[in-house]
Amino acid sequence: MKDFMKKDGARSVLASLLSILIGLLAGALIILIVGLIDSRISLTSAWEGIRLVLFGVFSTGRNAAGALTFGFNPANFGNMLFRATPLIMTGLSVAVAYKTGLFNIGAAGQYLAGICATLFIALSVPSSAVPAWIIWILAFLGGMLAGAIWGAIPGLLKALLNINEVIACIMTNWIAANLVTWLFDISKLKNVTEGTKTGYIYKTTFNGVATPKMGLDKLFPGSQVNGGILIAIVFAILAYILMEKTTFGYQLKACGANRHAARYAGIKDKRNIVVSMAIAGALAGLGGTLYYLSGNTEFFWSTYQSLPGEGFNGIAVALLAVNNPIAVIFTGIFMSLLDIAGLQLTNLTAYNEYITGIIIAVIVYLAAFSLVIKLWLAGRKKKKEAAAVPVSEPAAVPPADEPKAGGEAPAEPEEEGKEAQA
Repeated sequence: MKDFMKKDGARSVLASLLSILIGLLAGALIILIVGLIDSRISLTSAWEGIRLVLFGVFSTGRNAAGALTFGFNPANFGNMLFRATPLIMTGLSVAVAYKTGLFNIGAAGQYLAGICATLFIALSVPSSAVPAWIIWILAFLGGMLAGAIWGAIPGLLKALLNINEVIACIMTNWIAANLVTWLFDISKLKNVTEGTKTGYIYKTTFNGVATPKMGLDKLFPGSQVNGGILIAIVFAILAYILMEKTTFGYQLKACGANRHAARYAGIKDKRNIVVSMAIAGALAGLGGTLYYLSGNTEFFWSTYQSLPGEGFNGIAVALLAVNNPIAVIFTGIFMSLLDIAGLQLTNLTAYNEYITGIIIAVIVYLAAFSLVIKLWLAGRKKKKEAAAVPVSEPAAVPPADEPKAGGEAPAEPEEEGKEAQA
């Protein structure tokens, strides 16, 4: 165990777990405080709220006596995986960019760019003339390409003009929000078939295009899950291989570690900055693509004077995963689990689902301070090691007039000089 804790990766994982634990405890405390303040909520309801935050994905509703029941809920589990898909992709986007020394805060805009291209292709190409599976592939590739182009813009500004990528990403986010709103506003993709809906785009199933279920609907009946989660996992594995096992990934990380040293070593730093942001943009764009190609989700375009939360939640996912592509899979599912818990909290108690938003916020703040937590853990370990080492007593030094063990007696000082002086 001691050797395990010496590794930086182990301390990083422990720091993330501590962040999650403190976030959950903070959420439980808030639920308890609200229960004490609000006269409509009893302590029993507060306890139910805490249980739902921790185990909401297992909730199966209430029994005849009105008590909460828990067990395997296939619909909740399937919906959790479905909602985790875009979070995994945007988390990968942020993680890959961070590995190359760039902070991709533009995942929200790249996500929107991917959605826009995907829906235009999936709903504009007639499935009567082109097979639906070909349209799906074209929409998939179109969303990836649109995200890559939108991600490459901050990369170009950084590489050629040395403009900070955070500022450039913020600008491209808002440009994407307004551009997408305008494009859908002038399009013929608005849902006019269902008269009660306003500002919605048709589901891709209106054109017969949808992501295959790949048998997951049988494992999780009644849920929205489809093969998108498997595609997201494959991309996470590919991202790990790219960054950790290839020469190209090493070059990208070298540019992130020290751009000038990388250039001195013969690595094309400007090209790699643009390429890394394009890869990050493609991953974020695919997050939107996989979510809306499911065929069971409508895009509400008129709200996008604001930005989608999936882009910013991807930052939290990457921070908790310590920017490890494989760990992003699990942190993305965890964030989705909290989302499902929030829905259960709203449906089964008097609490609001935004309590889980507070929990996520606390976790994000603590994850941002993960370096401080790691240093604290390292300091505790050093103190324990120092306390465990026994203090050795200093060796006894024999007096000058006594012979050392096994040695000869010290020579008497010569008296000749003294006699001559006398």
